[in-house]
Amino acid sequence: MCRRAHRRPSAVLRARRGAVHRRVVALHDRPPAGGAAGALPRRAGVRSVTRPGGPAATAAPAPPASTATRTLARWTAGLRYGDVPARVRAVVTSQVLSYLAAVRASAGHPVGRALLTAYGPLAVGPGAAPDRAAHLMAALSSSLYLEDTLYAGHVSHAAVGVPVAHQASQGLTGRALLTAVTAADESAGRVTAAATLGPFRGQWASHTHLVAACAALLRGAGADAGTLVDAWGLALSAPPRALRPALLASDAKVLSAAAPVRTAIDACAAACAGLTGRDDLIEHPEGLLAVFSGVAVPELLTHGLGTRWHSETLSFKLLPAGVHLDALIECAADLHRSLRPAGAADVAAVDVAVPRMTAVMSRHAEQYVRGAASPLSALNLGAPYNVATALLTGGLTVADLAGPRLAEEGRWELAGRVRLHADDELSRAAIGSTAPVGETLRHAGARALDWRTELPGLPLEELVAELGPPADSFEDAAKKLGCRMTVRMRDGREETRARAAGTGAVGSASWRRHPALVRDKLLRTGAEPAAVAALERLETLSARELGEVLGRILHLTD
Repeated sequence: MCRRAHRRPSAVLRARRGAVHRRVVALHDRPPAGGAAGALPRRAGVRSVTRPGGPAATAAPAPPASTATRTLARWTAGLRYGDVPARVRAVVTSQVLSYLAAVRASAGHPVGRALLTAYGPLAVGPGAAPDRAAHLMAALSSSLYLEDTLYAGHVSHAAVGVPVAHQASQGLTGRALLTAVTAADESAGRVTAAATLGPFRGQWASHTHLVAACAALLRGAGADAGTLVDAWGLALSAPPRALRPALLASDAKVLSAAAPVRTAIDACAAACAGLTGRDDLIEHPEGLLAVFSGVAVPELLTHGLGTRWHSETLSFKLLPAGVHLDALIECAADLHRSLRPAGAADVAAVDVAVPRMTAVMSRHAEQYVRGAASPLSALNLGAPYNVATALLTGGLTVADLAGPRLAEEGRWELAGRVRLHADDELSRAAIGSTAPVGETLRHAGARALDWRTELPGLPLEELVAELGPPADSFEDAAKKLGCRMTVRMRDGREETRARAAGTGAVGSASWRRHPALVRDKLLRTGAEPAAVAALERLETLSARELGEVLGRILHLTD
């Protein structure tokens, strides 16, 4: 628990205000030169007020105008379960199930087993070390790209993992955990959206994890807004900057969320002990948005608080690959069932039309693909192997990313015949949809023309003119990373499949079935059906019941 909860203002600020008060009293007791006794000289920041029936008195300096960071912190710290609409609570419940499925699935991969050796065992509940559990779960959940994504950001590593790890120590009921996750989603989603027109997005955006972890931990602890402001100011003082070669050509990506989560937890402890941080570090001219974004959109920090819910832009991930590949893998799986190739030799060519951003992300990853020796992160983000596997086997599972399946020569032979090309129509749909960047472009307007990027594939002037005004609500949000795939067989057969988005993407027809999708995702990891069914009733669970369920689901030591 945060011992500084509900202390306002901070100890340092209180000391400063006390000094101001003492100076004011001293001046009041000393007649000024050249003036009447008891009269105060006019001083900057000190105003004279007249009390009813008495002489004018001197008031302490007015507090500084609220910053955007403080406004966001006040809303985040003050969020209550009853403030969150039922439809949003349903999405957040599914987010919790989906996140736990990602943790469990990753633990079965060799990289996950290495993480358990390094930082495990994973333990939650009474007597466990919650900070260690939060760090380990962030590493596991970021291993395979099985985590869900918001507009904007991969928030679940911290937004869900931190309150789950601290559930027992904070005594969180199901409702309290839902509230903490939602508070983290909403604050981190806004900060990420404000910075997303720049080089740092996705798992690599360390500020997403820092903001979400502080918000989730301190909301669960019942801390006040001042403490959260200080925690954010401390955590964001030196955010890590991702280096693409390290994250794509090694296993370093598994720490991309875990390290910020640990930093954020330390910052919360420091803030609770009385240390202070800047209260405008996010929007400061030399702060986070200025340094980490190409085009800052600071108004997104507080836009639509309590009316426009970023939580309901969540896209649910069912496949162990980058979200830009979901539609491709599913089209390939469909074509497998139709064309039934007996092996790679049966397939002459695979031509895939994709959004420009999909082609760019795959190309970056393919530089580091080395067959069965490929780093997991490059394998996750490059299209050819994943498409070839789905076309030959009818799907893609965690087992396809390691061991003998990864070494099958036929998969790599076919991967060499997979060709991606950027399509204008698909590019326009992808860049214009709410996520990953469309809504930020709408808010940025003409400012977006300064964004230096290769992602859109179309002139920014043209795209910005087409986008229209920002949305009032996210109830109709969409994420359209689609594709059109044509496979030519050696025997002359040719078939095409197209998808506007992968299963579980917000705005798709499948998204409406998210409770069933995430239930199946968690059950496929071997979780106890009874524990999964209990977790689906998350908002009804007492702290004791929730602790028991989480302990059963996260028991990974066998």
